[in-house]
Amino acid sequence: MANPQSKMPNMSDLKGMWEASGLREKILFTIGMIALYRFGAQVPVWGVDASKVQAIGNQLLGFLDMFSGGALTAVSVMALGIGPYITASIVMQLLTVVIPKLEELQKEGGEAGRKQISQYTRYMTVGLALLQSVLVLKFVGAVGAIEPGLNPYLFYPVASITLMTGALFALWLAEIITERGIGNGGSLLIFVSIIAGVPVYISRTAELVSGSPERSFNLLILLVIFVIVMGLIIILQEATRKILIVSAKKQVGNKIYGGQNTHIPFKINPASVMPVIFAFAVLSFPAMLIQMALQNPNLASNDIIRFLGTHLVWGAPLHMVIEFVMIVFFTFFYASIIPSMQPREIADNLKKYGSSIPGVKPGRPTAELLEQILTRITFIGAFGLAFLTVGFQLATSLTGINTLQGLGVTSLIIMVGVALDTVNQIRVHLLARQYEGFLK
Repeated sequence: MANPQSKMPNMSDLKGMWEASGLREKILFTIGMIALYRFGAQVPVWGVDASKVQAIGNQLLGFLDMFSGGALTAVSVMALGIGPYITASIVMQLLTVVIPKLEELQKEGGEAGRKQISQYTRYMTVGLALLQSVLVLKFVGAVGAIEPGLNPYLFYPVASITLMTGALFALWLAEIITERGIGNGGSLLIFVSIIAGVPVYISRTAELVSGSPERSFNLLILLVIFVIVMGLIIILQEATRKILIVSAKKQVGNKIYGGQNTHIPFKINPASVMPVIFAFAVLSFPAMLIQMALQNPNLASNDIIRFLGTHLVWGAPLHMVIEFVMIVFFTFFYASIIPSMQPREIADNLKKYGSSIPGVKPGRPTAELLEQILTRITFIGAFGLAFLTVGFQLATSLTGINTLQGLGVTSLIIMVGVALDTVNQIRVHLLARQYEGFLK
């Protein structure tokens, strides 16, 4: 297993970014689109008193608000953010496994098939955005945050369309950043939203520990754990398992080609941040429904809803167990659909080009060995990711520093993963520019 090395940019990299005109324009374009997204997060929805929503202090609401950069509790036009699109992507990827036609489109349809699936995902995003906008407004109405005197037959349709439009605009920004900017647009929007909430978490934590030596000590312990976890996340994100490949020698005329040793690198965590995002998206939807039910006096007395409202919240044992299982599941699921991690296809390609793993016969034996290796490294990545996520939640609960609950491993994994991915893409652009300059 390879030890990951730091890939953070140095001064020469930063200088190279501004000297490479194409890359500079991509970075500036990305910054501009992110600024536009954050501007939308400050525009309130008509007819809502956001101060009443912010005064609730609901744990789930605060956790969800972290991924919108404060837009949810501010009930802005970007309150839903990129959430509906992420949920739609999860559902669509699950459907590609269940529905043969979608699976055929994804694997054999080529670029046209992938575009068709992307279009289906957008259609589903519209429906989910409308559903989630209605749920958010129902919650807003339940806490009395709708300004008095408004006609509900006018307010709810207008506000629902506003929130849905904001979600679709966030989707458009994510796609245009991916296409014309640098990095993955959806991940970058989530990254920026998390960063936007950091000052609030720091302020709340400072108020919590001020004047309490015991809490200050607990905060110090938690920060040490935080730094250790960050290092482990970087290792998990960058670590690879290299498989030695030997190419067969071929003689053409008087020259001999091939015979060189190469490696196939398999990432320990091939799915990167996606399992954590998927698990969060799947868990947050039922949790939101439960919190809405608790606001209803008729439903709040139901024993099942009260049980779920107590145990299906962030940091609760049941929530941590479910999240652990879902992260493991989504890691294996995501790894199973990544083209570069298909043992049979890799074995067929090696056989086709006359390459092999030393001591292993080409074809089926190679595929079986690769499948065994990939299962093991995916197991390490899945359980490592799940342990880090749930372990930090447990550390937060034990130290009693609950003001940093939102800024946990879930957000940390996303931030580190997105940062590393963006830096790697910048490096690829810089390397491509160097090659272009050399060829000219």
